[in-house]
Amino acid sequence: MQAIKRDKGAEQPYWPAGPFKIRLPFIHYRWETPEMIQGLIMFVVGLAMIPLLQSYLGMPYEAALAFTFIAGVCYILPSLLGVPLVPGWITPAIPVVLLYLKGFEPGPDAIKAMFALQLEVSIIFLILGITRLGSKLVHIIPNSLKSGIIIGAGIAAMMGELKVGGRIDATPISLIVGSIISAYVLFSLSFKNVVDGSAFAKKIANFGMVPGMIIAMIVGWTVGEYTLPDIEWGITQPDFALMWQYLAFSVGFPGWDVFLLAIPTALIAYVIAFGDIVVGFTLVKRVDHLRDDEKIEDNVDRVHLVTAIRNAIHAFFAPWPGLAGPLWTAAHATVAERYAMGRKAMDSIYSGGGTFWISGLVALFLLPLVTFFKPVLPIALSLTLILTAYICIMVGMEQLKNSTERGVAGIVAVTLAMPDPRSTVYAVVIGLVLYFLIERPKLLGRHKPEDNVIFEDALKQESA
Repeated sequence: MQAIKRDKGAEQPYWPAGPFKIRLPFIHYRWETPEMIQGLIMFVVGLAMIPLLQSYLGMPYEAALAFTFIAGVCYILPSLLGVPLVPGWITPAIPVVLLYLKGFEPGPDAIKAMFALQLEVSIIFLILGITRLGSKLVHIIPNSLKSGIIIGAGIAAMMGELKVGGRIDATPISLIVGSIISAYVLFSLSFKNVVDGSAFAKKIANFGMVPGMIIAMIVGWTVGEYTLPDIEWGITQPDFALMWQYLAFSVGFPGWDVFLLAIPTALIAYVIAFGDIVVGFTLVKRVDHLRDDEKIEDNVDRVHLVTAIRNAIHAFFAPWPGLAGPLWTAAHATVAERYAMGRKAMDSIYSGGGTFWISGLVALFLLPLVTFFKPVLPIALSLTLILTAYICIMVGMEQLKNSTERGVAGIVAVTLAMPDPRSTVYAVVIGLVLYFLIERPKLLGRHKPEDNVIFEDALKQESA
């Protein structure tokens, strides 16, 4: 239980700190057991970044493991500072980031390049957060463009798993079984009916994508798609001294030419992350109306500021190809679904997200857990990407109000999902052009949202 209780219908208690609202476990929110168990298992997704750190930045396993501890500290900052979203990477941007890193030799050059990119991402979030332009973008950007970016990011994540040579080729049985079970537990209407009449099913639902991941691991080991773990006992010992040799303080800071090369990738990453923010708050709104006992603040500017801080920490102390994103879609959806079950199930949206990542940070110190999950790191990442794809497509489609918006969003989504590093830029440009040429009844002058409805009615009458 927490020391400070929330009155019904009020905002979760906090300590004010400038633009932030500090919340601590056991003081401002209670400890949630289901999220603790999920965190002790789902922390393995963060470890899945280690192979990328080794291959693209040229660092040994011990240094890469130390980077994951820095990332673990950064994951707990949003719930600590007043953000109701479960954070993660800017996952759909990873292919673009890796394509950017391929232009640099693994080692000092790649580390400098990653520093430049992550610092620029931090600056973008910081400027938009301080000026409060971030919250204005939610209303300024056309609905079709926002939804198209969200849907396109989902398609891109899915195609990355289904492409020739992807993980579906190497581990088809475990990946398909895990995906089906995870989707059924999280999103199935029939399973929700089962939960209403079964205490056992309700306990399974409390753990979100964990049951699907556990079964996928067991299947993978049984059919030989993954090697059995070599479990070691004790406490993990990340080599922070070795890690220091792979930071900009040791290898040197990049020149202005590298910063210039990083700008397009940084802008692309922000556009995708902006879509994540929209998805995150949309998922919150989907369940918020079911809970009249808590008022959730949807402060987009605070999300920008916290994400800026996280990316700045990464840039200087753990350059991260996944970047620091505002949302881990699959984990956030799991928390939101359980939050919808009522206050008895989860006291606050902050208690769910806070417990999840604090537990994940603790799990990084437990060597038996780290070595147990080491062989199956790819399945954790794959399930995250597949569930992210489903949620992005679902939320993006929900936001579209008429056939004109759906048509523009579809073109944006397909363009964004193309296997080209410039596809995001093309998608944004095409989306804006189509918005002005197709969606607006008046090409010039002030546009009102109701004009779209009038235009839609006119089209229906004409076709009739």
